[in-house]
Amino acid sequence: CAALTPLSSLFRTAAMKHCFYNETVGFFYNNSRKELTTYWRTKDVLVVALGLTVSVIVLLTNLLVITAIIINRRFHYPIYYLLGNLAAADLFAGIAYMFLMFHTGPRTAELSLKTWFIRQSLLDTSLTASVVNLLAIAVERHQTVFTMQLHSKMSNQRVMILIFCIWVTALLLGLIPSYGWHCLCALEKCSSMAPLYSRSYLTFWAISNLVIFLIMVVVYTHIFIYVKRKMTRMSKHTSFHPRYKETMISLVKTVTIILMTFCCPGLCMNSE
Repeated sequence: CAALTPLSSLFRTAAMKHCFYNETVGFFYNNSRKELTTYWRTKDVLVVALGLTVSVIVLLTNLLVITAIIINRRFHYPIYYLLGNLAAADLFAGIAYMFLMFHTGPRTAELSLKTWFIRQSLLDTSLTASVVNLLAIAVERHQTVFTMQLHSKMSNQRVMILIFCIWVTALLLGLIPSYGWHCLCALEKCSSMAPLYSRSYLTFWAISNLVIFLIMVVVYTHIFIYVKRKMTRMSKHTSFHPRYKETMISLVKTVTIILMTFCCPGLCMNSE
């Protein structure tokens, strides 16, 4: 009897770990009690029409940004390479969102599990790439402000390595659910927001992005405080050259624009 106990425990564990790889997307939506429509509603048509329009605009505008940076030699500096990479991430987000628009609404119920994971991975990867890239820009701006330079002295090789690391991080976070961190083998852990995702993964992903955002807030707050104090001190001296003031104002403008664009990649990213 003692010998049979471990064996029975093994069978119970195997039964508890039963996976549902052969089920449909609808099965997981029903499990999470999330609505899954089988016909086109007016709301669905409007969402797809608006989504495709926004996607096209995002694709065209970011293509123009990338082209301008490539062609114009005045933009061949680290900050512009990072801004170009941010445009590439937003371009990728436009493609991901366009893919979503062609696979949403009533079409969601027709998706295979693999296609559903591809749809979500594209969105997660693009948004993560944008957020991590914004953090890299924040650190670069912090460095240039505190050294009183408009452009960083970072070498092109280091910028390319940084950009490579940004995309590796984005791909890892975006593809993790497809390679195991899902709820196909644990239905009780499925999220109501993304029925095939584990709640623990979504929590981890949300906290990771929140931490990055908070770091950016701290970095930019430090920049603004430093710039304000610097300009106050320098304005008291007659030797204060207008050129330095213009440089500081330019840096502040750049920082403001970058911080304001933090939430842009995340707009309209919630999907069925």
